[in-house]
Amino acid sequence: MFKKKLLLFFLISIQFLNAQNIKTIQLRPLQENNFSAIVPLGTVLELSFDDLDADNKSYQYKIEHMTHDWQKSRLLSSQYIDGFDQNTIIDVTNSFNTLQNYTHYSVKIPNTNSIITKSGNYLLSVLDAYDDVVFTRRFVMYENATTIGVSVTRSRDTKTLNTQQTVQFSVNHPNIRINNPNQEINVAIIKNNNWNETITNLQPTFFKPNQLLYTYTNKTNFWGGNEYLNFDSKVIRSRSLNIVKITNDNLFNLYIYPFKYNPFKEYTYNPDINGQFIIRTLEANDPKTEADYAAMHFTLEVEAPFKNKEVYVYGAFNNFEISADNKMYYNEKNQTYNARILLKQGFYNYTFATLGKDNFVNTNEINGTFFETENVYNVLVYYKPLGGLYDRVIGVGTGFFNQNR
Repeated sequence: MFKKKLLLFFLISIQFLNAQNIKTIQLRPLQENNFSAIVPLGTVLELSFDDLDADNKSYQYKIEHMTHDWQKSRLLSSQYIDGFDQNTIIDVTNSFNTLQNYTHYSVKIPNTNSIITKSGNYLLSVLDAYDDVVFTRRFVMYENATTIGVSVTRSRDTKTLNTQQTVQFSVNHPNIRINNPNQEINVAIIKNNNWNETITNLQPTFFKPNQLLYTYTNKTNFWGGNEYLNFDSKVIRSRSLNIVKITNDNLFNLYIYPFKYNPFKEYTYNPDINGQFIIRTLEANDPKTEADYAAMHFTLEVEAPFKNKEVYVYGAFNNFEISADNKMYYNEKNQTYNARILLKQGFYNYTFATLGKDNFVNTNEINGTFFETENVYNVLVYYKPLGGLYDRVIGVGTGFFNQNR
């Protein structure tokens, strides 16, 4: 029994270590500076990632159709894909002239082997040689069957007037017959392409001929948050934007300008890319395989540690997730939280998040939350008529906050 437990622990440890060596996961359209995996049906997305083991492993991708609430749908793979739902990733390239060796993997979806025929939510999984899931990513294929009008305004609730934003929208459906909106229609509002900040389970507030209105006062409120912090490591051998120090110890170490915690911080406009990142380098031609990795050192200055809370660096670079990789540790001598995260050269947005015993991830406690913050909201409309087999995505609307309204 002890040997079996030891073997199980060893296998879990190996799988964890393999997962730790996967970096720079991106699932995006081919258009430059487009970070959203919510795209019209037929649009090509590219999945790419690096394996720092640099040993040319065999990985496969798997595509699964999901319901509006991200459960596995009733459709067979043959009903939503022409071809195969699982294939080997064959575009594999080794890094060139980098201190950190890695193998770069990429695949375009859909492709000639996997043509997606239905709109809806999709879960993309990458599997190793043992068919174990290494990581997953969500994407959405939608139809332009409706017109979604989205309005983002300052909160109308006096309690959250300075800290929240309200999203209201309309669904115009002249070409789709909706008999019972409460049962046939589901909607989701997503802030800054972060699936962790989503509002669902909404019913229309008003009905008009060929139009549904969602004009809630409080139920569709989001915390405004703050503009993301940033740094640029496109030049790894000399200081660039918000980099204050560089050392080289078999790997480049880049120290980011410290952030000083201020509970009375006021809003200051600072253009950002809403938590996303762009891989780029000025020291080579192909950033996919010639951009190097550097140990990025994050510093948060605060006089005392946050009571009963952990602190994390937060952003799209790790899919807006909380993990040991992006955890910060408090140094009482220096009165700072510190983290060291291995990241590929590029321009990055990030912020800080706290995690309490209630497992609530708070992205506003350190950097503040303000109604003026520029955010982007996507509204997804799902349609499943009575007796239907799956949730179609019949439209997507996008809204931006404009503080001049």
